[in-house]
Amino acid sequence: MSDQDISKYLRETHDRVFEHNKAWAAEQTAKDPEFFAKMSAGQNPDYLWIGCSDSRIPAEVITGLQPGETFVHRNIANLVCNTDLNVMSVINYAVRHLQVKHIVVCGHYGCGGVKAAMTPKDLGLLNPWLRNIRDVYRLHEKELDAIPDEEARYNRLVELNVMEQCRNVIKTAAVQQSFAKNQFPIVHGWVFGFHDGLLKDLEIDFKNVLADIQKIYNLTD
Repeated sequence: MSDQDISKYLRETHDRVFEHNKAWAAEQTAKDPEFFAKMSAGQNPDYLWIGCSDSRIPAEVITGLQPGETFVHRNIANLVCNTDLNVMSVINYAVRHLQVKHIVVCGHYGCGGVKAAMTPKDLGLLNPWLRNIRDVYRLHEKELDAIPDEEARYNRLVELNVMEQCRNVIKTAAVQQSFAKNQFPIVHGWVFGFHDGLLKDLEIDFKNVLADIQKIYNLTD
């Protein structure tokens, strides 16, 4: 591809976004003339969505939720690290100020971040981030090593990683204190499958996990 072709492609992909934006704005106004006035008034989402940055999994599209219904944070492999001020700030704001009723950690099968974490080589800047996933493997080493099929092992690690990140959400003071006062938010772990487009609920037992965590991580006072 020549430099001229590359320049043309970049211009077209840029312009396409604005064309779609204009069409979307016109469509929303046609359906509801007050749509943007309502959006401007503020947000009151019921859900906080913590998902993977993978471009194929837009939260609102796969759930059918509308603008204003979901507060979204995404990163590589949907991690919730206590040293990541970004995700910690998102959780704190969503719980304390927006008062979300549900927090969803959503991973997906075939996650590149999870696969990269299992690659036995130096990945540079990614090393400290992916170590969080490798730590999940370490915690569940016996179960994972007993799975002979490599793809099935990766898929199970995806699920275990989501479950561990749910625990990390529950460890936060904002979640513990809000639940003690309001009986929400509830934390959920889901996994998206590309083969059928469906979400799998890992059925996190929120109350039991919370009670177990609070033996060590009780921050309700």
